[in-house]
Amino acid sequence: MAGRLKAPKGRYGGRSAEDRQAERRRRFLAAALQLFGDTPGFRGTTVAALSQTAGLSTRQFYEEFRTLEDVLTALHLEVNAWAEQAVREALAGAGTLPLAERVTVLFRAYATNVTSDPRRIRLTFVEIIGVSPRLEEQRLARRARWVDLICTEANAAVSRGEAAPHDYRLAATAFIGSVNGLLHDWSTGWVDATLDEVVDELVRLLLGILRPHGWTPTA
Repeated sequence: MAGRLKAPKGRYGGRSAEDRQAERRRRFLAAALQLFGDTPGFRGTTVAALSQTAGLSTRQFYEEFRTLEDVLTALHLEVNAWAEQAVREALAGAGTLPLAERVTVLFRAYATNVTSDPRRIRLTFVEIIGVSPRLEEQRLARRARWVDLICTEANAAVSRGEAAPHDYRLAATAFIGSVNGLLHDWSTGWVDATLDEVVDELVRLLLGILRPHGWTPTA
């Protein structure tokens, strides 16, 4: 079926069309997290199965989305937004903590949020890979946002004399790949460590990048 159908307008049951549409969208995304993030995965899910899991009809699906890829696109953005919000809220509460404590707060917030639901990890690190050029572009764009966040923190640390002056974009890109890879491997049970140990290791890695051997803090 090509294109979205037009959703009914007007109030029904005391609720506006916008409220009903928002609820349907939430139900479809919740169902997608269940199916894409677990069994059978994105590639094994049909529109009929997603609609049934959401307790809605296929017609209602096409009122909200064109394809299952559109659902995956929206859900990937939502999962990333949850993690980013958790990190930004944690950093806002970190105030003027020293660099080591500040990055610990950052990675604990990120790791706790991402690993709080194994389906989020599978969706973000497995199901999204290789679906289409559009989703690959989105995945890299979201990674770029995390790189920007790391660079912002690094540059702020440089200005405080807590990190060595450097263009950290390349290092931050490599580091984000390490973060995602380690968290994914930990979630599968391949890494024998607690989440706190994983966070501590990530903090050590980042501090090693920001404070190379031979450099002396000026703060």
